[in-house]
Amino acid sequence: MTVDQEVVPKREQARSTEPVSTAIVVAYAVVGSMIFGWFLFGWLVLQQGFVDSVGEALGTAFGLLLVVAIIGSVRRSRR
Repeated sequence: MTVDQEVVPKREQARSTEPVSTAIVVAYAVVGSMIFGWFLFGWLVLQQGFVDSVGEALGTAFGLLLVVAIIGSVRRSRR
């Protein structure tokens, strides 16, 4: 049995190891706090149930992750 290996050029490897800026980390922390707040608002204020609140918060988080992934892929393809 043989395994084919893809060789990634050094230029490609250097691009994937870029440091993450502080602004991005702060933005992710703010968005995470907002999603947690959305969960607490639905659970405690609207009293819609724990499972429904978790599902709504996770759905929002996955939707935002999808948007971030699309924007990131568009930005990377323009380079």
